Amino acid sequence: MSPIKTGFLFLISIILFTSLAVAGEPHVIDFRWPNLYPEGMTWDPSAQHFVVGSLNHRTILSVSDAGVVETLISDVTLPENVTVLGLTIDSTKKRLLACLHSFSPLPPFNALAAYDLRTRRRLFLSLLPSDPDFPVSSTRRGRDVANDVAVDFKGNAYVTNSIGNFIWKVNEDGEASIFSKAPAFTRYPNAMDENDPFNDCGLNGITYVSNGYLLVVQSNTGKMFKVDADDGKARVVLLNRDMVMPDGIAMRRDGVVLVVSSQKLWFLKSDDGWSEGVVYDKTDLDEEGFATSVVVGAEERAYVLYGHVMEGITGKGRVKFEIVEVRSDKESEDEHVWIFVLLGLGFAYFLFWRFQMKQLVENLDKKIN
Repeated sequence: MSPIKTGFLFLISIILFTSLAVAGEPHVIDFRWPNLYPEGMTWDPSAQHFVVGSLNHRTILSVSDAGVVETLISDVTLPENVTVLGLTIDSTKKRLLACLHSFSPLPPFNALAAYDLRTRRRLFLSLLPSDPDFPVSSTRRGRDVANDVAVDFKGNAYVTNSIGNFIWKVNEDGEASIFSKAPAFTRYPNAMDENDPFNDCGLNGITYVSNGYLLVVQSNTGKMFKVDADDGKARVVLLNRDMVMPDGIAMRRDGVVLVVSSQKLWFLKSDDGWSEGVVYDKTDLDEEGFATSVVVGAEERAYVLYGHVMEGITGKGRVKFEIVEVRSDKESEDEHVWIFVLLGLGFAYFLFWRFQMKQLVENLDKKIN
């Protein structure tokens, strides 16, 4: 077989393989654990597995891409019935960070726990302070909620307070302080119905961007904020549309930001470092699953957690939960366009090969004659 024909067949094989990969079904991971009701999830790039918390247990579990569940952390020294909410992996320090909270009628408790990923021992448990200007007893708001956490390259953790609408900072040694009470966090009106059970849920999902700032979403206003990781100054990101009850947030390597709610996964991008942004696509989610967290997993795929948290809050029992890959329809369309472009190039290459072969045969005939 000629080198040209071999190259052509190789090109066609690549195109067909790419087409099959794009057309494949989204990855669905079913996993089982009695009454787990996980609200938070993160991805461990080193171990190549997901990590989930629990509404009801003092445990943190790992979940493989095949749905195999193992106990990663079981910390019986924590207060009984404490909830494990936001999670993140500190890849630089090889630590797992977990937001801890106790819901009413339990005594107030908000903390950040750090665990060594190699030994699985707890490194510190940092109690998170209330705002002295607006104590928990104030009629202006209810008790604090340590909801989600992000970490920078120095090991500093940033924790959102959903009720207090401020951000805590916990340094790598476990020293906690109130980091940002930016006026922007309380500037915008509540967009939710006053009877909604999450009406008072403010700052929620948070992610650290390597350029030295944080992106934070606020559930009851639908806003996103850009927060300076040095001084805590914040300003709203101007979007082409507000999101409804945004919860978790994650960022892909290409700069695309993913924001999840119980009903939607939004895809956002920015050309100016998140002074402004565009919601360029959204995907409907299974409302019954009540998605609360989104992560970027292997091969930059987006996964949402169906933890069925509302069932857990109402006291129902459940064993099965899901982690599901979610794709952007618009990005899939763009990928299909590229496939057709590659097919077109392949066909053009084939015609060129046929032309070359025809010329070769004619030249040989001339020499023979």
